[in-house]
Amino acid sequence: MQPYEERLTAPRSWWLVSALVGIATGLTALPFGTLPFLGGLVGGTALAAVLTSAYGSVRIRVVAGFLVAGDAKIPVSALGTPELLDAAEARAWRTHKADPRAFMVLRSYIPTALRVEVTDPEDPTPYVYLSTRNPQALAGALEAVRAA
Repeated sequence: MQPYEERLTAPRSWWLVSALVGIATGLTALPFGTLPFLGGLVGGTALAAVLTSAYGSVRIRVVAGFLVAGDAKIPVSALGTPELLDAAEARAWRTHKADPRAFMVLRSYIPTALRVEVTDPEDPTPYVYLSTRNPQALAGALEAVRAA
């Protein structure tokens, strides 16, 4: 059983921007003819959509005693108590409170986050910062794994 999984998908407005990038690319190629216009339209839209999809493909999971966030796989036993961050506190931890040694899965379009201290004395990372749409569920999943 997987207690928590979230994909940090890009907002819908970014997909509209992808279409607008395609239109702009097509219009840039319009002086060269209809075929370059269509190629620019399709190619620009496709490239922008691929980049949007890739940026929004990051997942956060709690599975088999590990917190998996992006490319990191951290044992829950090496983590402290999770701290729920509302929009204002999350913004503070992304900016003036941030530690450059911290591991961050940061998506600015997600206002809330979870911060968890790393308790492993061998790890120089002071904390993990995770943008999440549901910090309560993520904290609950981490606590459930710790209790098991």
